[in-house]
Amino acid sequence: MRLQSSKRFAVAAAAAVAVGSLTALATPAAQAQSPTADRVVAQKAAVQKAANHKPRKHKHPRRSPYTLTVLHNNDGESQLISAPDQADYGGIARFASLVDQERAAALEGKGRRGVVLLSSGDNYLAGPEFNASLSKGAPYYDSLGLARIGYDAFALGNHEFDFGPENLATFITSFGTPPKFVSANLDFTGEPSLQALVEQGTIVKRHVVWEKGEPIGIVGATTPALASISSPGDVEVLQDVAGIVQRQVNALTRRGVNKIILISHLQSVEEDRALVPMLRGVDVAIAGGGDELLANEGDALVPGDSISLDPTTGEPLSYPLTATGGDGATVPIVTTAGDYKYLGKLVVKFNPRGKLLSVGDDSGPLRVSGVEDDAVEPDAWIQENVVDPVQAYVDDLAANVVGTSQVALEGRRDPGVRSEETNLGNLMADSLLWTAQQKAAEYGLDAPVIGLQNGGGIRNNSLIPPGPITELNTFEIAAFSNFVSIVPDFPRAQLKELLENAVSKLPVADGRFAQVAGFSFTYDLIGTPMVIEEDGTVSQVGTRVQDVTLDDGTVIVQDGEVVDGPGISIATIDFSVRQDGDQWPFRGAPFTTVGVTYQQALANYISDGLGGLITAADYPEGGEGRITPVP
Repeated sequence: MRLQSSKRFAVAAAAAVAVGSLTALATPAAQAQSPTADRVVAQKAAVQKAANHKPRKHKHPRRSPYTLTVLHNNDGESQLISAPDQADYGGIARFASLVDQERAAALEGKGRRGVVLLSSGDNYLAGPEFNASLSKGAPYYDSLGLARIGYDAFALGNHEFDFGPENLATFITSFGTPPKFVSANLDFTGEPSLQALVEQGTIVKRHVVWEKGEPIGIVGATTPALASISSPGDVEVLQDVAGIVQRQVNALTRRGVNKIILISHLQSVEEDRALVPMLRGVDVAIAGGGDELLANEGDALVPGDSISLDPTTGEPLSYPLTATGGDGATVPIVTTAGDYKYLGKLVVKFNPRGKLLSVGDDSGPLRVSGVEDDAVEPDAWIQENVVDPVQAYVDDLAANVVGTSQVALEGRRDPGVRSEETNLGNLMADSLLWTAQQKAAEYGLDAPVIGLQNGGGIRNNSLIPPGPITELNTFEIAAFSNFVSIVPDFPRAQLKELLENAVSKLPVADGRFAQVAGFSFTYDLIGTPMVIEEDGTVSQVGTRVQDVTLDDGTVIVQDGEVVDGPGISIATIDFSVRQDGDQWPFRGAPFTTVGVTYQQALANYISDGLGGLITAADYPEGGEGRITPVP
């Protein structure tokens, strides 16, 4: 059931008179690096000549309500070919065709109408499909496809920074003539490649899209946790999201913009539900990062998908959700599941003063399908220039077998690598330790004795069945450009802190959970969870970790107390130690990167360290007792 149907939300507007001469489009969709831009611009060419038209001051006609269709998605994450394990659904080429279809439909009918297309971030992600772009070089395949579609604005998510600021700049410039990338709470002055895009007006804090003569304000926001979950370099992440967003909204309203959309990547729709009551003047909020599926009874879903549940009530999350803004206005909040599986469609009607009157009954998620009654044909240009070459690259990876597993490898997130010991987590941690031990002497270092892999760095989110393990599998598991690194002589007390942080969010799954090698440990959920602030300050000391014992029998922690002794050399990834990724408290500890990515470490360990065979004896399902909760 709609939370706000057009019938229940509407106010009387029968006397309003349409003003036909006011429909204009002042800012066309972004030009793409292909014949693509012409296609998007052509859809709106009929109103382009009126872009700068202003009504004569001596005429004061009453304007009719304005209907805006907001098309949106988030977390596409480089799933260009199709949805994971769903060849008939998703894919950027089908997504593009569905956008074309809905963009045209939005302008049909009586009255003043407009349409915008927005993304709430995480527009690419490390993995085999994005690696096709990295191998080819600019222009990136993701950029070509997104440019062809013709977005009005993008939010910046955390994954845009996973390969560093330079790579993000390359992604943006690969558009040819880029659209706007919007984030109000990021300061780019410390990163020249991105600051140049700020100065060019490509990266902005706010943006105005003129659609059918109406200015639509766009304000963006990025998660304050960016520095601890990605690699933004010297981009400053400003923490007062509510205050910063409000200042940008105020700036738009002072310019007379009375329809404002927030596009944010705060990591979940719940963050937006908490933020909206602190804001005034926001009409619509589009969340990103949580991958929640909001839908209503009767909406067609991708097979296997289900509507996400409210974490508080357990009830299905409807499309749209609503929250009451700080000005008392009812604000629709929407998001979509990612991977190009859905196109969000929110139809909102405004009165001439910009007051939200209703949400249309035709609002909801539209699945991207290649079968059944809602099937769409892939966009031919994107299929030929993006999907086909990426598919060929992935097929080559899939053809290269690096080993065989006798046992299913658990890489799902929850329950799984972000909440408990798994055999794939053990395999990853072992591969870091084995690689670092092989390379230590080359760098004049003692061989490390333990390995640590953050659960968030294991990306496949699937159960890999017994059988061949391919190079493609290793890219799916270890997707980022993380490098194996050695941290020498790490203090024992600090190791306990690190493990306290790793279990601090349990029972909630979190990327900070550690998969380990070379030792075992126990923890007690009754203990106090460690709390680390965004600046690295420990505001609550953790007491959950009870015992830590090295494989050689050396006791590091006993009954919750650290046992005095020498420091411990650790093998991990540079993301964790370089910037305290996932808030692991390395705190500037010296480290040496040994020139091997964690994907290469995994592939080499399987083929050379294990002789090509992952045995059930070495990696049993359910793990082998490295991490044990106290009953």
